[in-house]
Amino acid sequence: MSERMTVNYSNKPCYDIIFTNSFEELIPELQSMGALNRKFCIVTDSNVDPLYSDILMKEFEGNCVKIVKYVIPAGEENKNLDNIRLLYKFLIEEHFDRKDCLLAVGGGVIGDMTGYCAATYLRGIDFIQIPTTLLAQTDSSIGGKTGVDFDGYKNMVGAFKMPRLVYMNISTLKTLPDRQYFSGFAEVMKHGLIKDEIFYSWLIDKLYEICEKDEATLEEMIMRSCDIKRKVVEKDPTEQGERALLNFGHTLGHAIEKYMNFELLHGECVSLGIVCAAFISWKKELLTKDEYYEIRDMLVPFNLPISIDKLDLKGVLELTKSDKKMENGTIKFVLLKKIGKAVIDKTVTDSEMLAALDEINFDEENGN
Repeated sequence: MSERMTVNYSNKPCYDIIFTNSFEELIPELQSMGALNRKFCIVTDSNVDPLYSDILMKEFEGNCVKIVKYVIPAGEENKNLDNIRLLYKFLIEEHFDRKDCLLAVGGGVIGDMTGYCAATYLRGIDFIQIPTTLLAQTDSSIGGKTGVDFDGYKNMVGAFKMPRLVYMNISTLKTLPDRQYFSGFAEVMKHGLIKDEIFYSWLIDKLYEICEKDEATLEEMIMRSCDIKRKVVEKDPTEQGERALLNFGHTLGHAIEKYMNFELLHGECVSLGIVCAAFISWKKELLTKDEYYEIRDMLVPFNLPISIDKLDLKGVLELTKSDKKMENGTIKFVLLKKIGKAVIDKTVTDSEMLAALDEINFDEENGN
């Protein structure tokens, strides 16, 4: 299996997404792009390094000027400027110049960090996304958003930097822990909810196959999810308008993620944020009550949370005030007009967000 999808920027082809089941096509692909006569640095994390670094090093050895690797400790808590500084230092010591290239091998954290480093090192060098998680393959590797957290606040420092190539070896999902896999599925579900009711229904119909990681189902799911994101980012590459719809579930989701000190995975927080956003959509009479409960309840069989123990509602709300989606002191909240149709709403109040947070707040003492 090998498929290709092209992402355009300013109505011109910008980079391709390759869908395949091995790393064997990576060198031929770079060769066809005339992109091998340079130094490469694999940037990965301590979880992914033992799985794929040696395989990729062997692929590149003898096919490029030099191949090295840099390993960052795994975890969202390491997505910060301190680790970017250490990566800069490594590249300087390895004499990387503007014609060289970084390889982001891992999940969303590694993709974001490598992309940000590529955007800023020597005012910009090439990088290639090689996503190994479902979240990265279906969402974060596409669209050129890069960045790091600052004092725990999500992606507050960043840049837009388009990759030269996105190379998806879907077989890497076989080594992905189940919790990480289902966390990534939250972004897939998000794409259906905001843009494609037919895809959303297909996901529900394919529940068993998705949970069992059926290969053919995964390939179709990932390609369809990527196609939704591709269409959105092509229309609005720097998030001046429609691209903000991709933040559905993320406003309160990011605040919960910060409040929990990243003990929950990103997709788990997005799932909770989706429930909150759907609840507000229902209370604003955009969704029906039945639609709200269907959205909420359909997250459960995909092993995604719809409630959380003993939230400090006001504490979480306060964290939304530092969200990067604030505009003139107002949050651009993404709501659902119906399944498959999202809208940007700037009228969501603190009391509405508190009510939504209370909806997902599980209090063992009171049993709700």
